[in-house]
Amino acid sequence: MDLSEDIVSTARPGTYSRGTETVDAILKAALGVLIDEGAAAFTIRRIAAACGMKVGNVSYHFPRKEMLVQVLLDELLASYEKVLEDRVRQPDLTTEERLRLLIVICLEDIAGKRTTRLFTELWALANHNDFIADRVRGFYQRVHDFIGEYVAALNPALSADEVRTVAIYISASMEGSTPFLGFEKPWADRMPAYTSIAAHALVSLAKTITSREIAGMTSQTA
Repeated sequence: MDLSEDIVSTARPGTYSRGTETVDAILKAALGVLIDEGAAAFTIRRIAAACGMKVGNVSYHFPRKEMLVQVLLDELLASYEKVLEDRVRQPDLTTEERLRLLIVICLEDIAGKRTTRLFTELWALANHNDFIADRVRGFYQRVHDFIGEYVAALNPALSADEVRTVAIYISASMEGSTPFLGFEKPWADRMPAYTSIAAHALVSLAKTITSREIAGMTSQTA
């Protein structure tokens, strides 16, 4: 499943509700340039050429490429929210099953071409652009909120800060698979096995890790 395919289909609030077809075409072109040509090609001029528009037309809606990144990430989050509602937040699932399913969905998404390439290029842009870095950080903070919701329920002894730390660990464990097991990466064929291991290990971790372990103290430490 490739969640980023839904990016340009989510209704946009405010100014983005006007000229929907034009904005959709710009966003689709921007996503295509970022995925197929990379961060170096991600310019308003190249995006305009990709969607067959004049630079001025694209700039009218998105004066800076940073605004495109913001909308793409906002809409990606909206697509994740929809998946959570449709597949994860089901009344017949236990909290443990919900976290396991969330992990599986995220790793299946990472295995897709769009997500593998989109996020590696966003990370590259974030290295040199504070605005984009802040937006990417905000995106992951929301992802950590999604994960933390289930960590807190499974392990109520943890403080809010400890829950956040565990959520970041789970997120990092999944995102860290991208250069190894993502689309067309060296060990992409092992992603199903990695997903099985991760779903088992990360859910178990969320359920059993203690405050002392998070603080780096073993049971033998005074």
